[in-house]
Amino acid sequence: MDHASSAHQHDDRLTTMPSRRQDLLELTKPGIIGGNLIAAIGGYFLAAQGQFDLMTFAAVLLGIALIIGSACACNNVIDRDIDALMARTRHRPLVRGSVSITQALGLSALLGVCGVVCLALGTNGLTVALAVIGWGVYVGIYSLYMKRHSEYGTLVGSLSGAMPPVVGYCAVTGTFDSGAIALLVIFCLWQMPHSYAIAIFRYADYQRASIPVLPVVRGIKTAKHHILGYIVAFIPASLALGLASQAGIGYLCVALVMGCYWLYLALRGYRLNDDVRWAKQVFGVSILTITAMSLVMVLEAVVPLV
Repeated sequence: MDHASSAHQHDDRLTTMPSRRQDLLELTKPGIIGGNLIAAIGGYFLAAQGQFDLMTFAAVLLGIALIIGSACACNNVIDRDIDALMARTRHRPLVRGSVSITQALGLSALLGVCGVVCLALGTNGLTVALAVIGWGVYVGIYSLYMKRHSEYGTLVGSLSGAMPPVVGYCAVTGTFDSGAIALLVIFCLWQMPHSYAIAIFRYADYQRASIPVLPVVRGIKTAKHHILGYIVAFIPASLALGLASQAGIGYLCVALVMGCYWLYLALRGYRLNDDVRWAKQVFGVSILTITAMSLVMVLEAVVPLV
């Protein structure tokens, strides 16, 4: 082999390495990890009430990030067939074949074990158990069965989606008290209109992949009723944290304003003809609502507003 050929192959390896790392990173769905970490931070500071412990906080963030990344990598393996049918997901690494099933499962196992060890060393047994339950619900119940076989898959998935703030909270308290229950209920209720909105503006994708989400099974009009109902339930649930003095006035105001605006958008859906545009607005405001609520939990703990 001449030097030119050897150098060329060496250059090819250098250029493909970042691509492989990028593919592996993509399997963990960094955007989902980031959004869930914001919620986990909110839960942590809600419980801490200004009593900040760097080691516990770092263990929570790293542990949750690793466990969510593990669940997402495993989900990529389970969903590779339906991902190939959906425009949004057809370029994922497993669909393209740039990452093997063995590599994806290996990554999932590595991240999962590291995440559990991290939480076990830095928090408490309850926190570890809740994180593992969240992983099990998402991978074992939702991804493997409910997503493909039942319109209630979204409801089951909401339980795992609500775990990060509860894990952050219980890492501080070590108990599953009224605050943890409130966070679980709030985030479960929030997940439903958020997810149904996605299913409406991604309707064609879900229909093509035969995923029985509510808008596909029962129609968009029925989905609008459910979105409205869940937001109506979400508002008093979110306000309960403030009314019970577990969160302050700042949180109460943000939750009320954002919840009411979300409700206003849900009601507008009955008058608008462009369901896709409306659903994207509902989705966008859902992100803003839960992010604002989580951040104000942090602010009230760091710089008390009351």
